[in-house]
Amino acid sequence: MSEVAVDTLTGETQLLRVDILQDVGTSLNPAIDMGQIEGGFLQGVGWLTSEELCWNARGELQTHAPSTYKIPSVRDWPLQADIRLLEHEPNREDTIHRSKAVGEPPLMLCISTFLAIRDAIAACGTPGALPDLTAPATPEAVLRALDILLPAGEGGPKGRMRVGDRQGGKSPGSEPDTISEAMTE
Repeated sequence: MSEVAVDTLTGETQLLRVDILQDVGTSLNPAIDMGQIEGGFLQGVGWLTSEELCWNARGELQTHAPSTYKIPSVRDWPLQADIRLLEHEPNREDTIHRSKAVGEPPLMLCISTFLAIRDAIAACGTPGALPDLTAPATPEAVLRALDILLPAGEGGPKGRMRVGDRQGGKSPGSEPDTISEAMTE
């Protein structure tokens, strides 16, 4: 389970909390298993929130190294994390000491973070609205999802300007001409 905060002015997101209960069977080394769970989860968070792939006109991948795209860092770890191993549930299969694989399964737990971002965006719209959020949920993708969800010139409860509004496409009755004016009102 993930809890996030979404800044509707900038599109920035922050992972506030995560709760993970992982079934590892009978753990061979709980410290290593915990590290695998934490690492796999954070790698997945990067995959679905910041690791955007970009190609040039010749089809060559331009985001091929940590210097060309944003990978998660220690600052992306949630402020509150409760990660536990399921106890007293050995693997039913005849494996070494009845353990289970821990390396890759936690990677998919990051989907809870992506869906929490989507749900936070949905909370800005009308009840029942489902935002069109694409992965990775970069700040630009979050703002695009908000723009589709909110009517032109409305900007939601915090008065956020839509991307089109920033480019000079003001709606009737909208006052500010710049982002800074919209943020200071």
